[in-house]
Amino acid sequence: MAPANDWKPIGAALSTGLSCIGAGIAVASAASASLGALSENPKIMGKALIFVALAEGIALYGVIISILIMNA
Repeated sequence: MAPANDWKPIGAALSTGLSCIGAGIAVASAASASLGALSENPKIMGKALIFVALAEGIALYGVIISILIMNA
């Protein structure tokens, strides 16, 4: 069986890759919904931008977890 340090890059790559895929899906749905809502009411630009930014935060969490895995 391989030592635990051999599995660190695989875990880091999985956490970053899967979180970025999830963030891409979330941003795609949030952005399309935001554009639809903005076409009806342009005053809600700030609220729409917050939802897209929250979806993008998923990718940042994956990168942070990858850094923690590699430094453990």
